Order: sequence, then C-alpha cells, then structure tokens
Amino acid sequence: MNVLNLYAGVGGNRKLWAGVHVTAVENEPKIAAVYQRLYRDDSVKLANAHDWLLEHFQDYDFIWSSPPCQTHSRMAKATRHALKRYPDMSLYQEIIFLQNYAKCPWIVENVAPYYEPLIKPTKKVGRHLFWSNFDFEAQEVPQPTNFINRCNVAGKLAMQDWLGIHYPENIYYGSNHCPAQILRNCVHPQLGLQIFQAASLFLPR
Repeated sequence: MNVLNLYAGVGGNRKLWAGVHVTAVENEPKIAAVYQRLYRDDSVKLANAHDWLLEHFQDYDFIWSSPPCQTHSRMAKATRHALKRYPDMSLYQEIIFLQNYAKCPWIVENVAPYYEPLIKPTKKVGRHLFWSNFDFEAQEVPQPTNFINRCNVAGKLAMQDWLGIHYPENIYYGSNHCPAQILRNCVHPQLGLQIFQAASLFLPR
C-alpha cells in the first residue's frame, strides 16, 4: 500500500500505520528532520505539499492531507490576535481537486473553523473536520486538560506523552514561540489508525 502523507508534521496521524510505504511531504526542514528520525523507512520530501498533490496524486493508493489550519482556526479570530489574515483557500482547492480527480481513497483534515465551512465536511470527530470519499466511524482520544494553552516546555512534554511522539528539540512555526504548537496540530495516532483502517477497506482487492 503506497500512501501519501501531505503536510506531514511529526506524523501523529501516521504513527500506527503498519505494512505500508509512506511518502511524507513537509516544507519545514526542522520538522521534516524530526519526522525522518521517527519514521526511518518513510520517504520524506522537503517540498510544497500543495504542489506535490497536484503533480503526484495518481501515484498513490491512499492520500491523507492536513493543510495548515492557522487561518481557519477559531483562535485566528480571537481578539488577542492583532494580525488579520484571509483564510487559506488551498484547503478547499484540495478538496475540490480530490473529489474530481482522485481514484483512490483520500481524506482531508482540518480544524472546525470560525466560519461555516464552504464545503460540508464528511465527518466531525472532536475538534477535527474531515472530508473524504469513503465512510468511516472513529472516536477522538480525550485531550489533555487545557491543552490549547500549554505554550511552554512542560506543555510540550505533556503533549508528547499524550501522542507517544518524543523528540528533544523545541520547534516553532515562524514567529510563534510555542514549542507545543506542532504537537497540537497532530491528529492523535489512535484516530489516524481508525481512519487508515477504514480507508484500507476501500482499496481494490
């Protein structure tokens, strides 16, 4: 089973997948380096995931895409955020593209946004919205208490224990100085496994 894992991060969704070859696409070098250490047999591409999907979608048996959620998140509209940004429409570009061109099982994941989603999601599980071309049942793993505000090293360690993903570096997104942010963006491995197992039922035999 040849799997494409887009916007791979540190691979929360991928952690429990077994018996597959994974191509992971991540454009942040420090994050990609952590991913490669965690999943040594995966093929890690330091590239733009949005472009990679367009150019290589037909090469895979299953596609998982988790486009950046920061411009869609309800936190983006919180009053403490002075920076106002347009929502990143690559999320909806990928959904529309996959709906019309992908022949394999695929799923796009993002957070529940501060606005009414422009395309109705297939499923909502906890804080996640999913769009897919296959049906699945899944349950979110209960999150650590007050995890959204754990913006220090202690919060990073708590999130690592929750996910079962450990690395020593403190990695930050741009000007965001929260070492737990990359971990909060993860899909929990147990949720990723439930969805992966459902997708495998729709593969050609």
